Amino acid sequence: MYFLVTATDFTDADAPARRNASRPQHLRGLEQLAARGEFLSGGAVRDESGRVIGSSANVRFDDEAGVQAWLKREPYVTDRVWEHVEVAPIALLDVAVEPRSIVTAVRVTPILIADGPLLNMQGVHQPYTPRSIVEVETADGTIGLGESYGDDDYLQVFTDFAARLVGESVLSPNRLWTLAEQFVTVESSPSKLVDNLPSHNVFGDNSLHKLRATVVSLFEVAFLDASGHLLGVPVHELLGGKVRDRIDFAAYLFYRWAEHPTEGMPSDEWPEALDPAGIVAQAQRMIDLHGFHSLKLKGGVFPPDEEIAAVRALHDAFPDVPVRLDPNGAWSEETSIRVARELDGVIEYLEDPVVGRAPMGRVHETTGMPLATNMCVTRLEEIPEAVALGSVQVLLTDHHYWGGLRATQKLSAICSTFGMSLSMHSNSHLGISLAAMIHAASVADGHLHACDTHRPWQTDDVITEPHTFTDGAIIVSDAPGLGITLDRDALAALHERWLQSDVRSRDDVAAMQVRYPEFEKPPVPHW
Repeated sequence: MYFLVTATDFTDADAPARRNASRPQHLRGLEQLAARGEFLSGGAVRDESGRVIGSSANVRFDDEAGVQAWLKREPYVTDRVWEHVEVAPIALLDVAVEPRSIVTAVRVTPILIADGPLLNMQGVHQPYTPRSIVEVETADGTIGLGESYGDDDYLQVFTDFAARLVGESVLSPNRLWTLAEQFVTVESSPSKLVDNLPSHNVFGDNSLHKLRATVVSLFEVAFLDASGHLLGVPVHELLGGKVRDRIDFAAYLFYRWAEHPTEGMPSDEWPEALDPAGIVAQAQRMIDLHGFHSLKLKGGVFPPDEEIAAVRALHDAFPDVPVRLDPNGAWSEETSIRVARELDGVIEYLEDPVVGRAPMGRVHETTGMPLATNMCVTRLEEIPEAVALGSVQVLLTDHHYWGGLRATQKLSAICSTFGMSLSMHSNSHLGISLAAMIHAASVADGHLHACDTHRPWQTDDVITEPHTFTDGAIIVSDAPGLGITLDRDALAALHERWLQSDVRSRDDVAAMQVRYPEFEKPPVPHW
């Protein structure tokens, strides 16, 4: 049966404050009713001046006793917001009350994925790294997928936010920003994610804006994937249509050990690479396996002259293949200028040789070397200064912390306006993130360099048909949504690994200390 519930508020001076205090619990209760098909529609009742004086709701219960049972636990009743409540049966057409696009359930599953002993400026990758996998389910059973960071702090925020999405429509991803501004706050978030200090993930400073963007991105990808399945179109069509059919990727080269120092840890069967010969052999194997036509070396591990030698060795071995070097801001301004001059004509660009937009600008002005970043420009507000200083010629976007696929598309248009080209930043990730990267790249404006990806290093995945690189590229899928299917057995196995492990965050410094107990995170700049 359908019922119209009409309520009028108390009129004492404290009544508005009680309504505001009770509202979050009231809304959570309505979300639960909506998920069960018991709350259909409703809202605040206002007087001619716009002041809220009550509420109205259309609900569905088996009988009036069900309505009264709900009202007994309704926060607006128990907290003395509603003074008078009237319930009347009404006649409504008995049609589907939940459109297919309405979210009925959201699942956030933490997992651990195997990772190789890849060296970087901060230390070495752990044997396992956490990720979060999201499933957004709509009223007709459609599933949309998302993937993001899995550290405990992020997992807490993602899980709390997921509970707010029941009753929302996947066709309205703009609502995610409104909800993030309402529910992802300084008070509700782990302090280290909003402290405005440099992120341990090496992509700029932590901030409330960046945390909200990270949350929105995760669920926006899932909303777009579900929308694509509902409408029978690929995600890139929801973004206006692809402007390129294939996305080129770079071979992401790392100094590395052959094995993790702890026995029994996973092995990826890649050999040690700690000198120019090892890096060249690694590049050759990457090219043989995947056909890459671009190379990127993660630097900041050894003194600059050793890394210069490795880059020169790559250039000599593959003279027609562009090479990049990324020391993650490990160098001083003076060292950056010296390296840029020594590698002039050898590399395609330097990525984040030094920390800060002003030093980056001076390095470029002094040497003419194109510079790329995923560190000194990570928010739109930072672009004007970077343009004025000439800090960045190639911006590495990353939908995970820029705010999603549509934010990435917007960013690409802005960069194109100012003559910046694009590439894509990568972290250890699985096929859901890669699929999202591909669709974002397919609609990006301007010139797109070969994108970064860690996928050749990962041995796990949670999709039934993991992506393969052909001639160094992946063809953009025209299948509905992201064009992928969740492998539930793999997801369950990786979640079980998470349950059985105490690894709850990525910590490259601690991983390095397993072999070298005296190791400490290097200062920046280090050389």
